[in-house]
Amino acid sequence: MSRENKRIWLKFLSLFSVIRGYNILVIVIAQYLASMFIMAHHLPIQEVALDPKLFLIVISTALAIASGYLINNFYDSEKDLINRPRKTLLDNYVSQKTKLGVYFTLNFLSVIIASAVSFKAVLFFSLYIFVLWMYSHKLNRYPFLGTLTAGFVAILPFFIIFVYYKNFEAVIFVHAVFLFFIILIRELVKDLENLKGDFTFDYSTIPVKYSISFTKRLISILVISTIIPALILIVYFDSGYMDYYFLLCVILLIVFLFQLWRSEQKNHYLILHNLLKFILVLGVFSIVLIDIEAVIKRLF
Repeated sequence: MSRENKRIWLKFLSLFSVIRGYNILVIVIAQYLASMFIMAHHLPIQEVALDPKLFLIVISTALAIASGYLINNFYDSEKDLINRPRKTLLDNYVSQKTKLGVYFTLNFLSVIIASAVSFKAVLFFSLYIFVLWMYSHKLNRYPFLGTLTAGFVAILPFFIIFVYYKNFEAVIFVHAVFLFFIILIRELVKDLENLKGDFTFDYSTIPVKYSISFTKRLISILVISTIIPALILIVYFDSGYMDYYFLLCVILLIVFLFQLWRSEQKNHYLILHNLLKFILVLGVFSIVLIDIEAVIKRLF
């Protein structure tokens, strides 16, 4: 590989790392599976999968989220050099000027693509982009508000699908509450993991302002709060074989809680963070278990 090709490849890897392409891929899959098996379960799977407007919504979402990661990286580059030095070195292979240029381009494309869906979609993605910028620029420096905003922006990609299909079933709200609580727990664990950088650059996160012990107590309350909707989904709603996923989540959250109070170092919190990632990613692919018979019929 020539030096020029190597340089281009490194820039591509750097940009992919900054926009966290792997996370975006999971969100895209989650939007489609949630649409087919939860939001629009009353429609044929093929009809939902081939819906051109859904495709445009998913693409607009992916571009907006990618721009959100870019602007967050732009503002937090110094802090991330302390919290994630190896990843930051790769991320910084692309200049800040280039990141800003890509950021504005992605936002523009997101809104333009949304305009092919509806004017309401344009308003939604314009607001979504603004909230992502405001979070990175200001809100993530404040306790509670920053955590709640992070949880809020994480479930918004599913809110637009919810509005598109106009499905107001109670089960969707319970799923949303479960997801929201998991994301809040993850954000608080990330704050514990990034305590050193947040403290150095005066980010008033909950662990910085109220102590590690207080944060662990808050996480414990959220874990218990997360188990409740999981049990409700098992007992009161027909989630098919996805019930086994929620049962596994209850077990893993109890293990998580036990390990949380034993954790003291950054690598301990990293393990807990990865456990929550596993729960979220597994949850995405477990959506097909709601109606696995329909999937099997389609495949065979």
